[in-house]
Amino acid sequence: MEIKVLGPGCPKCQQTEKNVKEAIAETGVDAQVEKVTDTMKIAKYGVFMTPSVIIDGDVKCVGKVPKKDEIKAWIAD
Repeated sequence: MEIKVLGPGCPKCQQTEKNVKEAIAETGVDAQVEKVTDTMKIAKYGVFMTPSVIIDGDVKCVGKVPKKDEIKAWIAD
């Protein structure tokens, strides 16, 4: 599983990355997490608000910090 956290590094983006990593650790899912901070790369995903979470190419969250329970539901599918 490939998870991308999109954002420039603001506190909300950092919290999103932390929540994603904790959700992965708690569920034991085999996943790679990549932090994307380059605004041009972020725009290529069609995302114009951050933080955003993309799992295996699907945009799961835009413009808010997802809760760990939400992330766990996404990665369980």
